[in-house]
Amino acid sequence: MIKIYHNPRCRKSREGLGVVKKSGKDFEIVKYLEDVPSKKELKDILKCLDITPKMLVRTNEKIWKENFRGKLLSDEELIDAMLAYPKLIQRPIVANGNKAVIGTSSEPIEEILR
Repeated sequence: MIKIYHNPRCRKSREGLGVVKKSGKDFEIVKYLEDVPSKKELKDILKCLDITPKMLVRTNEKIWKENFRGKLLSDEELIDAMLAYPKLIQRPIVANGNKAVIGTSSEPIEEILR
């Protein structure tokens, strides 16, 4: 099942959702700011993305700058920070099976939907 971790207030996330809808495939929308993933789910997402937790953090967010910038955080601490402040999670994330992409543009999303 295809999942899109979506923030309706984000333009790139809305564009990513449009790409997923256009594919005609069944999918599930996870509004991750409201339905925060569990720690296990976030770790699974990271594994599917094949990236480190730091690479999933939106470091330009005010929350990051005020609370975490300049601190040396372990992967576990980064994951805990994203769970406490889900706005820090890059978006949208589109998962299809055991693979996922961060949909900063339509190309990676289209590729994972093939």
